[in-house]
Amino acid sequence: MRFNRRVARLRHLNAKSPNRVRPVGRPFTEMPRRLSEHTNKSRLSKGRRLLRRRFRPLRTGLPATYDSVAYNQNNSQTPRDGSSVTAASPGKLLRVAVEESTILIPGAFDALVGKLIERAGFRAMYLSGAAFSAGALALPDIGLFTLSELVEQTTRLTRATTIPLIVDADTGFGEAVNVERTVTELVAAGAAAIQLEDQRLPKRCGHLSGKSLVEPAEMGAKIRAAVAARGATDTVILARTDARGVTGMKEALDRAKRFVDAGADWIFPEALATPQEFEEFAQTIKAPLVANMTEFGKSPLLPLKDLQQMGYAGVLLPVTLLRIAMGAVNEALVEITRSGTQQKLLNRMQSRQELYDLLGYTGYEDRDRAYFQREANS
Repeated sequence: MRFNRRVARLRHLNAKSPNRVRPVGRPFTEMPRRLSEHTNKSRLSKGRRLLRRRFRPLRTGLPATYDSVAYNQNNSQTPRDGSSVTAASPGKLLRVAVEESTILIPGAFDALVGKLIERAGFRAMYLSGAAFSAGALALPDIGLFTLSELVEQTTRLTRATTIPLIVDADTGFGEAVNVERTVTELVAAGAAAIQLEDQRLPKRCGHLSGKSLVEPAEMGAKIRAAVAARGATDTVILARTDARGVTGMKEALDRAKRFVDAGADWIFPEALATPQEFEEFAQTIKAPLVANMTEFGKSPLLPLKDLQQMGYAGVLLPVTLLRIAMGAVNEALVEITRSGTQQKLLNRMQSRQELYDLLGYTGYEDRDRAYFQREANS
């Protein structure tokens, strides 16, 4: 009702004005451009002044370091003064890292852990579907989280850190056209690499029995859709095959070759059973390979130096940190239940100061003071 009265009032005012504003039915987005042509405020009707006030830019009051540079999700910087300062994209950083050496890639089940991974000097991190399902949602790894939930978690991690993030997108949330949307959203969220697997829904953990696979042609279509959706970005398309635990090693190798032909940048052979199988994959597949060193699974836990000698690009530790954290939480709960106090656990905790340092707490305080100082001086 209030909006209708305002529209009626503007129509009345503009009817009396010799310089009529665009009719109310025209798009509002055209009005600021048209109004900016009038520099003499005295010539504007009252209705035009109301509209100009509506579109007046807001003053941010940000400190100079924040007012001069706009940050995007890919850690690129675009100064507003017209100069260009562009950092390498997440995908490019990841590609460069594995060209230099085989890298360990721990799984980050939340943003705070991601900051610890970065601080420890790792050059990439991994968002595991299993760790995300369990840690954030308390759900099993059977494809129950949604694309929106995964994108939100990806955004949290890429905003909190600067190292490349590999995102486990499971089966891509549908067919080829669904994969297009999945890749588009995850690229926008800052993913350096996007992993797609050839399981059929309902999917299962790669180290469990009872999995079923889509046809190679169907997976090839998904990979082509992913490559098309990433556009000109350096985002890595990582194709995982679960065939080793379903139909055998020969089928796994054949699928990997077909996935490379379809456009996959890297290959992830899941649940290989022996060191010899890891070696055979490395000798047969002419593409960067990722080894999964998950605990309590079907693969042996091979050291980094062995996988490096075989030529693997990256080594995933997808759920390691979540398992360690949950084990520590469980032990703490047992101790607190037994003794009624956490006193004996203090030396095992991250201190308050350590947490504040990790969060950059003082930086927030400094900016908060700067905001108020700018207001006081204006």
